[in-house]
Amino acid sequence: MSLDNKDVLTTGEVAKICNVAPRTVSKWFDSGQLAGYRIPGSKDRRIPVNELVKFMKKHNIPLDGVTSGRTRVLVVDDEQEVVDVLTKVLGEQTSYEVHSATSGFQAGMECERLRPHGVLLDLHLDDMDGREIAAFIQSSEHLTMTRIIGMSGKLTDGQAMGLRSAGFDSFLRKPFQVRQVVEAIEQASSLVH
Repeated sequence: MSLDNKDVLTTGEVAKICNVAPRTVSKWFDSGQLAGYRIPGSKDRRIPVNELVKFMKKHNIPLDGVTSGRTRVLVVDDEQEVVDVLTKVLGEQTSYEVHSATSGFQAGMECERLRPHGVLLDLHLDDMDGREIAAFIQSSEHLTMTRIIGMSGKLTDGQAMGLRSAGFDSFLRKPFQVRQVVEAIEQASSLVH
């Protein structure tokens, strides 16, 4: 089941994702373990995707039922040449659905629209620091599954290590090999799938 454009799920959909019976989901909901709401005038329950993800992580339920389909990757760099090369190579050598943005503002818009699994994010954009975009992604309840891979040729090892606390899941030092990019995406998205 692909939840790419879904914000709210039925108990039946949650049951399929968690591989349990619908009545089990109802029990989780009724006991307050799984947050959600009831449809007014009905007994039907609805569970927001972000609440389901929190619940699944808390109870060590594998997240592989939450996302399916092709891995969506957003490449964010203000150097058009870098964007073009990464988009072309990832498009040719992987089965990823690759999108791009050349500014922080555009990256924010694309993240909301695409809900990518992974974002390859240049830290030094003309209009915005990459850390600001990472903070935006982390604060968005729709992007809880998005993994952020920072890219830079200017950071010291110490600064690169500090990116984890700024919300980055991984870091690539420019220039890098395509294999490194694919490995970083696979590693980050394995945390999701």
